[in-house]
Amino acid sequence: MSYTPMIQQYLAIKAQYQDAFLFFRLGDFYEMFFEDAKKASKELEIALTSRNGGKDEYIPMCGIPYHAAKQYIKVLIDKGYKIAICEQMEDPKQAKGMVRREVIQMITPGTIMEDESLQPKKNNYLAALSGFDDGSFGFAMSDLTTGETRVTLIASWDGVIQEMDANDVRELVLAPKFAPDKKEELAERLNMTFSECEQDNVPETLKHITVGIDQDKLLHPLGRLLNYLVSTQKRSLDHLQQADVYHINEFMMIDLHSRRNLELTHTNREKKVYGSLLWLLDDVKTAMGGRRLKQWIEKPLLNQTEIEKRMDAAAALKDHLLERETLRSLLGNVYDLERLVGRVSFGNVNPREVVQLKRSLEQIPEIKRTLSELGEESLSKYEQEMDPCAEVRKLITEAIVDDPPFTTADGGMIKKGYNETLDQYRDATTHGKQWIAELEAREREETGIRSLKIGYNRVFGYYIEVSRPNLKLIPEGRYERRQTLSNAERFITPELKEKERIILEAEEKRVGLEFQLFGDVRMQIKEQSARLQKLARLVSGLDVLQSFASVSDRNSYVRPQFSKDRTLSITNSRHPVIEKVMRNGSFVANDINMDKHCDLLMITGPNMGGKSTYMRQAALTAIMAQIGCFVPADQAIVPVFDQIFTRIGAADDLVSGQSTFMVEMDEANYALSHATQNSLILLDEIGRGTSTYDGIAIAQAIVEYIHDHIAAKTFFSTHYHELTFLEEKLDRLKNIHVGAMEENGTVVFLHKVLSGQADKSYGIHVAKLAGLPDNLIERADEILTGLEASSSNKIQSVAPVSFDPAGKVEAAATVEEEPEQLALFAEPKHAEEAPALSKRERKVLHDLDKIELLTMTPMDAMNTLYQLQKDLKK
Repeated sequence: MSYTPMIQQYLAIKAQYQDAFLFFRLGDFYEMFFEDAKKASKELEIALTSRNGGKDEYIPMCGIPYHAAKQYIKVLIDKGYKIAICEQMEDPKQAKGMVRREVIQMITPGTIMEDESLQPKKNNYLAALSGFDDGSFGFAMSDLTTGETRVTLIASWDGVIQEMDANDVRELVLAPKFAPDKKEELAERLNMTFSECEQDNVPETLKHITVGIDQDKLLHPLGRLLNYLVSTQKRSLDHLQQADVYHINEFMMIDLHSRRNLELTHTNREKKVYGSLLWLLDDVKTAMGGRRLKQWIEKPLLNQTEIEKRMDAAAALKDHLLERETLRSLLGNVYDLERLVGRVSFGNVNPREVVQLKRSLEQIPEIKRTLSELGEESLSKYEQEMDPCAEVRKLITEAIVDDPPFTTADGGMIKKGYNETLDQYRDATTHGKQWIAELEAREREETGIRSLKIGYNRVFGYYIEVSRPNLKLIPEGRYERRQTLSNAERFITPELKEKERIILEAEEKRVGLEFQLFGDVRMQIKEQSARLQKLARLVSGLDVLQSFASVSDRNSYVRPQFSKDRTLSITNSRHPVIEKVMRNGSFVANDINMDKHCDLLMITGPNMGGKSTYMRQAALTAIMAQIGCFVPADQAIVPVFDQIFTRIGAADDLVSGQSTFMVEMDEANYALSHATQNSLILLDEIGRGTSTYDGIAIAQAIVEYIHDHIAAKTFFSTHYHELTFLEEKLDRLKNIHVGAMEENGTVVFLHKVLSGQADKSYGIHVAKLAGLPDNLIERADEILTGLEASSSNKIQSVAPVSFDPAGKVEAAATVEEEPEQLALFAEPKHAEEAPALSKRERKVLHDLDKIELLTMTPMDAMNTLYQLQKDLKK
């Protein structure tokens, strides 16, 4: 026995969309069957049922109401799934045989258009990638919601991963034969959905998007991207903008690890925007300004002229508070022009959104007037090039009511006077309903039934309703019975039936004509998409600049100067985010001084003293400067950095089986392999993941390599005080330290960066702050004294390693064999000296004895001490 015709139809369509949930329209529901049903019932937490499919066994089935589909689609999209929407293409009442069904759209993470699944201040990128024999890659991406399309050529696989991460690509389209190992690596390192498309020739209907592009390496990924959009969206893509060819070397390169370590767009621990640089600088008034701000932070500029243009504009707005506040107020009334234009072109814009477009356009003349009053050359571009699109505004004003409904289903969105035929239908409907009201009054009067009423429903149309106790008052033969209820009867008259026909016919024609007229308005707006998109770009850029001005003014930031000789000099530098979060003015500012004769700062000092903060604020200052924003300092002179590298924090890569030390070495190697003289490198506690002397040797070799072969501006934080002697050996290295002092046996962190080296790490003091038992702290002091005495003459000053031009070691450093570790807890000389310890305390001491303290990171040590303390308190 075969499946039923309907299930056969389902299986035939599903075969074309194996990697997607098939939402199969049956009446008022989207149904799913077989494996789709099983998986959807779990993911959507809906009931799994079954139905007879024509064979002996019942097939799994689940469904969702079509009118509630958006919320279910959002859940699936957020989890990275794809959905194929299969609709009934004919009226079931008129269909002969099986109702014809087709997939009208594929909804995927990279092509979602509904606001429920979009973040207002975040682009939603779909990308395509093509690899070539020379190791390079063509990369194309598009945000379907805004029409923005960009292409570039990437020289290396590392560059591909960085570009994917920087743009937070949601979905990637690849050729079916794309290298499996590279695809697997992308899946492990980045969170995205993968799709396949073989065809990479640009569709004829979209050739205009490729104008000016003649490189095959760019056309291949762009063609693959466009073919995927055509095959999945099955509708007009006219809003896609002409592809912008950009070059990666136009922007500061920030690798994936550095981007996360510096918490540019979200925090490391909680993955939230709060606490990131994006959060700090986000004082924009529009959603599109928020997206533009994120783009600028992800891609700081290298062209000093372009940087200065942004700063000139930000400075002008910063210096004119009243005009800036006026602009902010006006921008606050501008809706998301980019996505509104996208929805207009895509065909899913609703009447309220069209009115939002009009209200946005109403702000443009006032914005231009305010910019004119400023009279600043740096802002003249925005004043002169902003097109108010007056024709679009006039069209919407004349055609659409001021407070339209959300949908077009029942009409009510077209203004009176816009179309004469529509007005006639409305009059017929209005007069008909007036006649109904007059009929009701007349019938009440003539029958004497005061409760008589005339109602309407979609099934029976208009009717006269009389309650059961009053039925006896109806003159015989006056009405024709239509429906019986438990407490009333409903009637009709020939006259009422004729009026019903006239009213319903006029109503149906009114709704149909309104829908048609709204479609015409939408098409006229769509024809102006390019003008509206250009306007949106200008408004979003202006919004970011006013945000820079507002944040800089509020936080007393200064305009940085750019040095030609690689001088990095910042007076009273502050960490912008930490300073903001503290809010009590207690952040301790520090100077950063690296003139042309200094390339490396060796930073020593205690845990929690502020070394990492000091390093990060230098990097954040550089990034803020190169996106065109003022910086947190009293004065700042900075180079234009081409790249930033960071090795901060410790983490095992358990998935690939790499230890903390291996991850540390990989990240250090990446920096050493890619950095140039114009780069900024931040290295925190290099060498801590191995034995003490191995760590010292590796750390010293890295410092010397950077000094001798790269000469990048480098911050090197370390607990290896033994390395501070390098200041005497390397002429471009300086020692600095974060200050601390002891008062009555307690350490006080000054958070002040001073010249020279630190005298100690104060690790035991940190343990005391964590609350470990006093007798444990005393014993640790004893052990430390013994270790220092034992090893004071063992570690030799190692001569700097020299390298040949290829970077190979010519003369290796030598160190004496590491001394035997002291017993952590020596046996007491006399039994009476032994402390009376509980079983729990003895276990804690035993665990402490096993700790390799000198190989632990500060955070690992804190966590371990915290656990020991908890064990003692049990």
